Amino acid sequence: MPSYYHSRASQQRHAKTSSIFDSKFHSVLYGDAKGWARRFHNAINSYIPGVMNPHAEVVQKWNKFFVISCLVAIFVDPLFFIVLSVKQEEKCIFIDWGMTKAVVSFRSLTDAIYLLNILLQFRLAYVAPESRVVGAGELVDHPKKIAKHYLQGFFFVDLFLVLPLPQIIVLVLLPKGLGTSGANYAKNLLRAVIPVQYIPRLFRFIPLLIGQSPNGFIFETALANFFINLFTVVLSGHIIGLCWYLFGFQRVNQCLRDACRDSGYLDDCKKFIDCGRLKNAIEEHTSNPNRNSWKNNSNASACFTSDGGFSYGIYAQTVNLTGENTITKYTYSLFWGFQQISTLAGNQIPSYFVWEILFTIAIIGIGLLLFAFLIGNMQNFLQALGRRRSEMSLRRRDVDQWMRHRLLPVELRRRVIEAERYHWAATRGVNEEMLLENLPEDLQRDIRRHLFKFVKKVWIFHLMDEHILDAVCEKLKQKIYIMGSEVLYAGGLVEKMVFIVRGKLESIGHDGTVEALSEGNVCGEELLTWFLEHSSVSKDGRKIKISGQRLISNRTVKCLTNVEAFSLSAADLEQVTSLFARNLRNPLVQGAIRYQSPYWRAMAATRIQVAWRYRQKRLKHGKNSRSNNFAPHPSNSSFMRV
Repeated sequence: MPSYYHSRASQQRHAKTSSIFDSKFHSVLYGDAKGWARRFHNAINSYIPGVMNPHAEVVQKWNKFFVISCLVAIFVDPLFFIVLSVKQEEKCIFIDWGMTKAVVSFRSLTDAIYLLNILLQFRLAYVAPESRVVGAGELVDHPKKIAKHYLQGFFFVDLFLVLPLPQIIVLVLLPKGLGTSGANYAKNLLRAVIPVQYIPRLFRFIPLLIGQSPNGFIFETALANFFINLFTVVLSGHIIGLCWYLFGFQRVNQCLRDACRDSGYLDDCKKFIDCGRLKNAIEEHTSNPNRNSWKNNSNASACFTSDGGFSYGIYAQTVNLTGENTITKYTYSLFWGFQQISTLAGNQIPSYFVWEILFTIAIIGIGLLLFAFLIGNMQNFLQALGRRRSEMSLRRRDVDQWMRHRLLPVELRRRVIEAERYHWAATRGVNEEMLLENLPEDLQRDIRRHLFKFVKKVWIFHLMDEHILDAVCEKLKQKIYIMGSEVLYAGGLVEKMVFIVRGKLESIGHDGTVEALSEGNVCGEELLTWFLEHSSVSKDGRKIKISGQRLISNRTVKCLTNVEAFSLSAADLEQVTSLFARNLRNPLVQGAIRYQSPYWRAMAATRIQVAWRYRQKRLKHGKNSRSNNFAPHPSNSSFMRV
């Protein structure tokens, strides 16, 4: 056999073995990599929330937290205006790096929260606009539709607002520009960027406060609205005061540049004005012969005096304020802002500088709008606080006019006024039925079960099924009785069952027996048994009412104190018994009714007494009969005598 054949066969076996090994190695290597990638993807997805309902509790809490962070953000942005200060002795402008770091930190924190809110919007369901024609609308929970809806909406606006432009300018561009001829452009860029981001942020933030957001109101209480109004005033003073400092700083900067232009050493002078980091700049320019000339320049020194040649107008007080510490600068600027809002800039006389005049006009306009907004909201707030009191006063006036019109006697008027006062104190003017009628039926049922727990304290209803109790609770009406009122009276019709919630009563029988009633007791319960006994059930299960009969009370139930109770009218009770007649005929229920009822107890006691007296009479009559049978006859006695 040729030798090349053996070598070729061995090469084929080696190639086959190598291909098998390579395929196994490839599957192990890349298959394991795919498994790791799959597990990593699943682990990441486990931390990414699914689509969330905008009305969920966690989303509502996040919205409140986000609004608070926005409050901090719109307070922080104007603080960039006071990071620049003036060193009057050196006639130069420098950066307050301590204040700068604090402002940048707060701004970066609020930007991070805003970025989280942007990411949340891609997982937050929204209400389809076309579905709002009827009801609350339909929630769209498809992730792609949610993302498309947000991208077509405010995504790019939010993305622009979260860009760290002020941080970049303050930390990167401004330090490089100070000490050079381009410093003024860097400062102008900072003054331009902040309003460009700040105004859209206000327009995105204000709807969250006033409730014009898709999720509804975030802060709903009257106290929260009060603080929102207070915040609006503080924010206005904050913005106007810091803008006043910024514009005043610009006028000082302009005055120094005018003095620099007339100095004769323009290039060096521009470097002296913008000294960047204060200590480093002073050491850097110490060897420059024009440095001392600039420090002693009379025109530059006049920029820091009120009687100098430069007209500052309403910014005259910022001339010396630019060199003070940060706390003094901010507090005085805030005071100035509050003062101008409250006086509508009435104590300010601007110079002929156009931008200064426009700023004064803006202060007057903002002050007028703020007062109109604030007065309207405060009026609504005070009306909301006193609304119940006003309703009570109107109710009392109507009752008083009605009593005068009907010529009620003084005693009846006193009782009516007392009843009205106690009813208002018990209910606070709230109609519970109106509150419940708009809620879902299952929620109404659960609320009634919570409110009417006392029903189960009654042994009669403790033995009944839940659906019977729900039917009873649905018909209960709140009743208020004042001291001395008669809930039932002897000889009158029993037209309701009364469940006592609070207060004390006494039940006086026709024979004078007295029984105390208090919380958890019931009066008029004989009406339930009476309805069951005076009706029958047909073969098809329908209830046949025996008409023409009414239950008469044999006792008087009188209030010893003011009483809060719930009543079940005869018509409602009849309806309940007609629906659940078979359940109510349970012997245990019937026995509980008779055992717990003062009416049935009194009737049982009366019947026992009647039976006992009848038995005593029969026994006495029988004894007399037997004694008469054994007595001697008169004719027989006469015969014996004969």
